[in-house]
Amino acid sequence: MRDDGGMRAQCGAESADPALGEAPATADTAANPDSHLYPRITSFRSRRSTISDGQQQTWERLWPLLGVQVRTPDNPAKALDTTDWFGRVAPVVLEIGSGTGTSTLAMAKAEPDVDVVAVEVYRRGLAQLLSAIDRDHVTNIRLVRGDGVDVLEHMFGSGSLTGVRVFFPDPWPKARHHKRRLLQPSTVVLIADRLRPGGILHAATDHPGYAEQIAEIGDAEPRLRRVPAGTGTPISVDRPITKYETKAQHAGSAVTELVWERA
Repeated sequence: MRDDGGMRAQCGAESADPALGEAPATADTAANPDSHLYPRITSFRSRRSTISDGQQQTWERLWPLLGVQVRTPDNPAKALDTTDWFGRVAPVVLEIGSGTGTSTLAMAKAEPDVDVVAVEVYRRGLAQLLSAIDRDHVTNIRLVRGDGVDVLEHMFGSGSLTGVRVFFPDPWPKARHHKRRLLQPSTVVLIADRLRPGGILHAATDHPGYAEQIAEIGDAEPRLRRVPAGTGTPISVDRPITKYETKAQHAGSAVTELVWERA
């Protein structure tokens, strides 16, 4: 269950998107599915999606101001100047896999003094969030379209983030696909480096096996220490419960919340 329609369980074909740095399908890529411009196995699935006419109009008006691509085939990702982008100095939180932005929007509205950079692969989810930002006049959210690991590697420096949020990443439940899970040891090492001292890594999943893996990896990272429930943190860890998560809970799917602080 992806709580707001994001990266979870998104199957089906989607045409290669140059805006994501994806190569078009060729005989070579068909024979070798790992032949693409990303040098790693990605944690997201391909899918086909469309946006409404109204969302398209909002996209054309606001994306140049509030959104960036992590990379294109010709242009690799560049470091973000969040002070310039948001027009102020404030704590910065990176949310990887923001989906349609239900949690992103609610948490940003609850903490107007925190700047949120929401990362999502799928344009439809970003378009829905962009429309909600416009409707609710929210000023502390910016959007990045692309691979979250790319964003961590190239768009933020060491100690630049007050928080990283990863809510309901695709669990890739089959054992042969576990290598595609986002929260691998290498990614958690990267997150720990990007967090400032006292910064927070907040993860949530409804997949028991993935929860165990995330907990083991996070606890093994020496720069992270587990935050007990109820302990004060520099950013909120009060995540809103969406209708999708409520349905899953009624079906007996328990959610595990995991919070670490950067030592």
